[in-house]
Amino acid sequence: MKKPKDAEKLSRKVYERELAKLHEELVLLQKWVVASGQKICVVFEGRDGAGKGGAIKALTQRVSPRVFHVVALPAPTEREKTQMYFQRYMPHFPAAGEITIFDRSWYNRAGVERVMGFCTEDQARRFLEITPELEHLVVESDIILLKYWLEVGPEEQSRRLRDRIADGRKTWKLSPMDIESYGRWDDYSRARDEMFKATDSTWAPWFVVRSDDKRRARLNLIRHLLDHIPYERTAREKVKLPDRQAPGDDKGADYPFRFVPEHDWTGDA
Repeated sequence: MKKPKDAEKLSRKVYERELAKLHEELVLLQKWVVASGQKICVVFEGRDGAGKGGAIKALTQRVSPRVFHVVALPAPTEREKTQMYFQRYMPHFPAAGEITIFDRSWYNRAGVERVMGFCTEDQARRFLEITPELEHLVVESDIILLKYWLEVGPEEQSRRLRDRIADGRKTWKLSPMDIESYGRWDDYSRARDEMFKATDSTWAPWFVVRSDDKRRARLNLIRHLLDHIPYERTAREKVKLPDRQAPGDDKGADYPFRFVPEHDWTGDA
């Protein structure tokens, strides 16, 4: 996948300004989804370090988790390994008035499971054959299905993974599987290309987001998502706070509250 000419990284000031605008539109989308009973399913895929988590956080930062449900399933249990492959994903599909966001999805079988040998080659090929049929049923059930692949370059992926190793706040993001997968760039590229070829359908196409610049990627993805959902942009209702009760003589309950100690955070470390 060819990389375009490098563009200047987006500044934080511009990013935060534009993200605030998109957040307002996402609130309008949320309102429409609830009122109309629409069902939306969004799939996030990509290599380790591609920026899926940050993009999902930017997408859901200012909306209700009761409407926007983020699903990040752990490794399957022994019981789940014996089920039909799609079975453990289906309970998380959206009902009316919900948006489900999969942080990795059933496409694990076409990617990490295939590359790392957690499924057989026959299982992977069968998955690629039947997935378009399943997704056609999903779309026919009036679910809007959007599939995003975040494409990060090898240099930027290396930088981000090294940053995780060095930053104690980010070590939880780095699993033994990430380390083992790192050396298999070409294997993942081949698996990605075969996945696209087999599952990039007219009813459930893949959309690729270049993510070397995280800020641009997040804005581009959210803008694209909003443009591909036919929601109604309704005017924001005016809200007026009611008058409070007039103050009385009651000074409140005489209770020994346990207050959290207040530290002086302005001093030198």
